[in-house]
Amino acid sequence: MSRSHHATATFQVTSWEETVLANVDGTTTEIQGIEYPSRGFSRAEVTYSYTGDLEGTGSLTYLIAYRAGETAPGFAFEHVVGSLGGHDGSFVLQHVGEHDEQGVRMTLTIVEGSGTGGLATIRGEGEVTLGGHSDDGYPITLDYDL
Repeated sequence: MSRSHHATATFQVTSWEETVLANVDGTTTEIQGIEYPSRGFSRAEVTYSYTGDLEGTGSLTYLIAYRAGETAPGFAFEHVVGSLGGHDGSFVLQHVGEHDEQGVRMTLTIVEGSGTGGLATIRGEGEVTLGGHSDDGYPITLDYDL
């Protein structure tokens, strides 16, 4: 679907607190220096800071399922507060995707009806694709209508 606005931004992970909720086998797998359950799932409470066409912060909760030797599917809702394309307000992003040793791939959907202020009528979608750790932040793109 074609949208009237395209935004690019960079986000930094300012906090990440992951809690294992189930470890099926009691074993772990190391991915980029962090131990995860080989099979099971966890919840991560995360905060992002955004710069670029999107300026502000995001607070989100991920649910991540781990499968031995396979990608880990994930799902999240994120409350974004700030300015997008010069419009102040907030909205909710739904994240659906996966991660593995090569990186993260997430499809984003702006939850219609979740916008406030100058973003009250926002709707659209975006993506996050990243390959490993970066001290410079991670790219995000959004295509949206207001």
